[in-house]
Amino acid sequence: MEYRYLGRSGLKVSELCLGTMQFGWTADEALSYQILDAAYEAGINFFDTADIYSTWVDGNPGGVAETILGKWLKKSAIPRQKLVIATKVRGRLGDGANDEGLSRAHIISAAENSLHRLGTDYIDLYQTHWFDENTPIEETLSALDALISQGKVRYIGCSNYPAWRLTEALWVSRLEHLAGFVSLQPHYNLVHRAEFERELEVVCRRYGLGVIPYSPLAGGFLTGKYRQDASPDSVRLEGARRYFTERNWELLDKMASLGQDRSRSVSQIALAWMLSNPVITSPIIGPHTIEQLQDNLGAAGLRLEAGEKHLLDELSTWKD
Repeated sequence: MEYRYLGRSGLKVSELCLGTMQFGWTADEALSYQILDAAYEAGINFFDTADIYSTWVDGNPGGVAETILGKWLKKSAIPRQKLVIATKVRGRLGDGANDEGLSRAHIISAAENSLHRLGTDYIDLYQTHWFDENTPIEETLSALDALISQGKVRYIGCSNYPAWRLTEALWVSRLEHLAGFVSLQPHYNLVHRAEFERELEVVCRRYGLGVIPYSPLAGGFLTGKYRQDASPDSVRLEGARRYFTERNWELLDKMASLGQDRSRSVSQIALAWMLSNPVITSPIIGPHTIEQLQDNLGAAGLRLEAGEKHLLDELSTWKD
């Protein structure tokens, strides 16, 4: 497993990041521990979660993924300094007026709750889950800066920010002498490129931000398990249907061909395409079986040749 610095921070992270959204949803607690053990043994030191995972599941109040991760940290007895733990704040947890958003009140309270669920004294990377149009960015950054000063957070990042809001946040940090974002977590993959590539990519390059994309396999579409003539039962099937186009089926066929030439799976080719872009730090994988994890791990160290990447770029281009 290769390691690289997360943007201009001092955090050195594995080239694949293990996401935890599936914990307590499509992977129960026991299986979650198995996945975490296997990921760490394979060299993954970077784990991403969020306080709201997974409130959309019946009976899940949120905080479940953080709790499972925290229990694993305790029972595994892995030295805390060997791990990079990232979590997020923004969504609603509770029914109070200040139980959501990026106000100082919510951020400080949410951070304390996340620390308790994770069973740790500090969060390596604390990310704003998406922007809050109702809170001044100065207030948000001031609260995050205070958490860093208190030693409860080491670095801060953001997710799901449009380019202008990300740039605003970076400049306010400089002007007000506040801690600034070191990373962006965007929605990005071979069949969802424009959102990141249109403007965000150049901002990340210019300011040296680490990029940790979520959904690098497009909700399972880029694993090759969905076909024109048949689709397996899956909780993510409805989300994957948006990608069911003639163009994307052609892309999958070409990925399968490239994979066959290299004795690699479609998902490994999809991850390799991303890892072949130097702006990308660590794609976030979300396996909910040990078999899926092992398949994803096969992408570690894999890079596409220039001609292969160009071919996939052309087949999936979003530009007019």
